[in-house]
Amino acid sequence: MRVLLVEDDDLIGSGIEAGLRQAGFAVDWARDGRSADLALSTTEYELLILDLGLPKISGMDLLKGLRTRRNDIPILILTARDTPVDRVEGLSAGADDYLGKPFDLNELIARCRALLRRAHGRSVEEIQYRDLSVDPSALAVTRGGQRLALTSRECAVLVELLTHQGAVLSRARLEESLYGWQEEIESNAIEVHISNLRKKLGASLIRTVRGAGYVVEKAS
Repeated sequence: MRVLLVEDDDLIGSGIEAGLRQAGFAVDWARDGRSADLALSTTEYELLILDLGLPKISGMDLLKGLRTRRNDIPILILTARDTPVDRVEGLSAGADDYLGKPFDLNELIARCRALLRRAHGRSVEEIQYRDLSVDPSALAVTRGGQRLALTSRECAVLVELLTHQGAVLSRARLEESLYGWQEEIESNAIEVHISNLRKKLGASLIRTVRGAGYVVEKAS
């Protein structure tokens, strides 16, 4: 799950970035509105965390521009502007959630997960697929009630494939969902994760579509 954080305060931004990474998110951090706009035009994100008081392009202008272009990315406004008038303006402009500063990091992460659940049509965090149960928040996978030992990256690949059942996801798409700007990616990282998942979950779960990518078939 790749998130774009737009925050010009270094102390706040570094704390959010670290907390989100620890919670299993891939995070890119832009420090002004223009950089954020460029990132959004070149990379597919699942969530935008947006401050309003930004240099170059304000957060509100960025928000309005995205919605004018029919970009439906879930947006959580995170700002010190927290009066009822500010909240109404932000939500009316197209934000999906609004959190004032100061804030609790655990609440921010919980709100992010709630927005992602709704975006993918789920009412609960846990993903059920046949005899598999996956809890993205705990990075936990069980089969028939038995806990399976998956790494955080393996779990993230599995969540991405299960979230988009029936869709063929390319290696590049999977890399984008797992790794942020500052993270190095081994050339065969996705192939290694897929191979390990097949060893742990069975060879038939993830199908390779030659020349296109990987797919988990929709549960019947």
